[in-house]
Amino acid sequence: MQNATVKSPSDRAVHGLYRSGKDWLCTVRAVEGLQIAAALRKLPPLPAETRGWRFPAEDTAVLVLADNPNLVLRYRPPNPEFDLVQDSAGGPPRTPFQKQLAARARGPLVRAEQLKLDRVVVFEFGGEPGFVDAPPVKLIFELTGRNANLILTNMEGVILGIDRPVGADQNRYRQLRPGIRWNPPPPYAKLDPHSLNESDLEGLVGRPLVRALVQTVDGIGPRLAAETARRAGLEPQHIIRREDLAALLRAISSLVQNPHPHSAAPVTGWREETAAALRKPLLAALERRKKTLERRLEDYARARADASNADVWQRYGDLLLAYAHEVPEGSREVTLEDWEAGPVTIPLDPALSPSENAARYYRRAKRARARAERSRREEPRTRTELENLQREIARVRDLPLRELQQLLRQQRPRETAQPGLRLSAPGGFEVWVGRNRKENDWLTRSAHSGDIWMHAQGIPGSHVIIRARGKPAPLDTLIFAARLAAYHSRARGEKNVPVDYTRKKHVWRRKGAAPGEVFYTQAKTLFVDAEAPEA
Repeated sequence: MQNATVKSPSDRAVHGLYRSGKDWLCTVRAVEGLQIAAALRKLPPLPAETRGWRFPAEDTAVLVLADNPNLVLRYRPPNPEFDLVQDSAGGPPRTPFQKQLAARARGPLVRAEQLKLDRVVVFEFGGEPGFVDAPPVKLIFELTGRNANLILTNMEGVILGIDRPVGADQNRYRQLRPGIRWNPPPPYAKLDPHSLNESDLEGLVGRPLVRALVQTVDGIGPRLAAETARRAGLEPQHIIRREDLAALLRAISSLVQNPHPHSAAPVTGWREETAAALRKPLLAALERRKKTLERRLEDYARARADASNADVWQRYGDLLLAYAHEVPEGSREVTLEDWEAGPVTIPLDPALSPSENAARYYRRAKRARARAERSRREEPRTRTELENLQREIARVRDLPLRELQQLLRQQRPRETAQPGLRLSAPGGFEVWVGRNRKENDWLTRSAHSGDIWMHAQGIPGSHVIIRARGKPAPLDTLIFAARLAAYHSRARGEKNVPVDYTRKKHVWRRKGAAPGEVFYTQAKTLFVDAEAPEA
């Protein structure tokens, strides 16, 4: 895509190429065309030195500039945003595309171009030399609602990486995927708000105000159209009359200078939305723990109530043992004379003998007393934990973004051991052995295309990977790995077990197949005894 050449102030506004002065130290949130244009005017003079990327979330990238403000690109639909902020919260890349962005979009920010007043911005990076040179690239930010995307291309416009590839099954007319040329969104014809006059607005007469502005004036979306109505002193659904055109023209002119709505309702920005997204799983975990503690306190209350029945159940057991000879077989209840309280009716299990029913009541009494004792011992500690948890929930609700990120990093579990057995084979090759379906699936997917994959022929068992990376493996290495494959299968202990092996690139898993279930071609077979080799 050719960059536009700025020849006059009006051209500057139409093409959106900005090399602004020193009046940029502010925070701007841009979601519609005129707001994006205003945000670009706040950039420092270009080319501007950059200091790399930071990533607060999987859908947000922050370009750190040597001179503030920093660029924040929130690129996931349906609410993309382009912000300028003073700080640079965030951490390392979180997605493969973010890793590619951090590695390739480097060097000075040379140009920042908006296509007309559309919601499409093209950033050009000058590249930088290094151990591996980073050539100049373009980063295209499409802030187009549900079709929002962030696209990395070379200087000729060929896509190098993209956050959300778009195939023919999603859009027949405009595909976006690595390897093809990026084409801008379809062209359109709208009025330029920088050079409007009343006669240009004649076509709006008789139409609803908000809809007419969105469909007719470039850079104005639903929010700015509603703001235009407010500044013109009209209702958003007002039917435009000829006498309204002068007020509308003044409102649009003021919107070009300051396109940010003066609304009493605060607009949630990327930082607040990112903080809310990070806060949600933390609060969910805390709320689950809170419910657990509340249920535990309810159990303690029931245990104390049951403790009052323990003496009754103990008495039932004593009476049943004392009058066992008087209890009829198969009775569902019996009335016995308590020498202290008079006649007592005792429910019975007809399948049990009197002594077994007595033992059952003794056990119930013992358990009730034990639960009551445990509840008296544990309840103060549980109540203290619940109070602390409620304070923590209140604290997390108010934590700012940076502290939320620190809290998540502290709670992130340490890296666990790598799955599978890792053995050293003759010849110096490393051998991986899966011990279950999940490990088989993980090891096979993680293997290099030039690694050697092995499996006992037609028998459930482990996937075995020789980490060859395309190098030829000697026979003793192959036999070592084949014996492992045979040993870790249902053929363990048998003789002359066939073991197939092939390069990993000839192994695949069909869509919908269970973990560890694969197909392979171009295999050879070794016959080995299914005994563990000496490692």
